[in-house]
Amino acid sequence: MQVGSASGTRASHHGPPSQRNAHPHSSPDGELVVVQNGIVENFLELRQSLEAAGYTFRSDTDTEVIVHLIDQHYHNGSAADLEHAVRAALQELKGPSAIVVLSSRHPDRLIAARLGNAGGVTIGYGQGEMFVASDIPAILRHTREIAFLESRQMAIVTAAGAVFKNLDGDVVEKECTRIDWNPTAAEKGEFRHFMQKEIFEQGRSLTDTLRSRLDFQRHSVSLDSLNLTPDAARRLSKMTIVACGTSYYAGLVGKYYIERLARLPVEVDYASEFRYRQPLVTPDHLVLAITQSGETVDTLAALEEAHTHGAFTAAIVNAIGSQAVRVTDGHIYMQAGPEIGVASTKAFTASATDLLLLALYLAEQRGVLATPQRAEMLRALSTLPGLAGELLEDAQHSGYYQELAEHYHTFYNFLYLGRGIHYPSHARAR
Repeated sequence: MQVGSASGTRASHHGPPSQRNAHPHSSPDGELVVVQNGIVENFLELRQSLEAAGYTFRSDTDTEVIVHLIDQHYHNGSAADLEHAVRAALQELKGPSAIVVLSSRHPDRLIAARLGNAGGVTIGYGQGEMFVASDIPAILRHTREIAFLESRQMAIVTAAGAVFKNLDGDVVEKECTRIDWNPTAAEKGEFRHFMQKEIFEQGRSLTDTLRSRLDFQRHSVSLDSLNLTPDAARRLSKMTIVACGTSYYAGLVGKYYIERLARLPVEVDYASEFRYRQPLVTPDHLVLAITQSGETVDTLAALEEAHTHGAFTAAIVNAIGSQAVRVTDGHIYMQAGPEIGVASTKAFTASATDLLLLALYLAEQRGVLATPQRAEMLRALSTLPGLAGELLEDAQHSGYYQELAEHYHTFYNFLYLGRGIHYPSHARAR
C-alpha cells in the first residue's frame, strides 16, 4: 500500500515552511499520524480547546490540530476505534480538507477522507496492493483502476481493497474508472477536457496558493520568497504591475487591493507597451510582473526595463524556476499547478488571491492596517477555498449551470456590469 502526492512532499498550511511544520504530524504517543491537503478554518478555536485539554503543539500548522483531535476522540468516546474517531473529528472541522490517517496499532490499513473540494483523494487498485494519492499522475505508473472520493466520504484501505463510507458511517458503493494510459487522457481523468478539469481544480489551487502563508497567531502574511524587507516596503512610493492577457486583468484587481489596504499608489501597464513609453521608474518603485508561464517575452522585457532604472522587481508566477523567477529580486508562486486550457481559470483566481496576500503583507509592513482588520481578512481568506469548492460542487451535481449554458449558448451579445474589483473581471469577460 502506498501514499502518493501529485505535487510532492506537503509543507504546512499555517506557519512558515520548515521541518517542524512538514507532514506527517503525529499524536503525542506517536500511534497516529496524519497528512493533509486543505485548510482548517476553525484552526484557532480547535487549537485552544485542545491545549486546554492538555495537548502540546510542536508545530504551527493546522494539520496537527487534526491528528490531536482524532487522538482525543480515539481515546475518549471511540474506544480505540480509529474509523469512528476519524469520523467524529471530521464532524468538528470547518473548511475543505483531504486527509490520510495511519495507526501503528493497525499498520495494514489507511483511512482516507475528504471534506469539500479543495483537495482530491484518488484510490488506486493494483494486484494485491492499493494506492492513495491526491491526483491520478502520482500513481498512474502503478495502476489504471481508479476510484475517487467525493466530499464527506472516506475510504478504509487495505492491501486487499477498499471500503467506502460517508461520514455518517453508511457504506457507499463505488465503481472504478479505468484510466487510459495515454498521458493526455490520463491527466484529464474524469473530465471531458482540460478547461473543465481546471475549473474544478480551483478549490485545490486556492488552497495551495494560501498554503504556509497565513499566520493566524500573529495575524500576518508570510511571503519569504518576495525578499522585500519591512524597511524596503516602507520606502516604496509606487508600484507598477506589468502583465499581458488575463494576467493584466488580475493586475487591475490587485490595484484595488493594494491601494485600499496598503495605501500605495499602483499603475497597471500592458507589458508590451511599458518599455515604449519611457516609464518614470525610480529605485523606490516596485515593478511587479504577473505571468502564468514566467516566460512571456513582453513581460520579461518590461522587467528588464524596470531593472535598468533600479526598481525592486518581483513576479507572481506559476511555473517554478521559470525565467521570471530567475531575473527578479523576489517572487510569489501561484501554486495553481499546470494550466493547459487556453482560457485561464485557476491561474487567474490564484494570481488574484496572491495579489490580496501581497496587499495584506505590504499593509502590515507599512503599518497602515490595524491588527483586528488583518485578523478579519485572514479569517475570510481561509474560507475562500471552501466557498469555491461548495460552488463548484453545486455546479457539478445540480445541472443548473448546464441548463444556463444550453439556454444562452446561441446568444451573440451580453452586457456585463461591475464595480470595484468586479470592474476588471467584467472587462475580462467581454
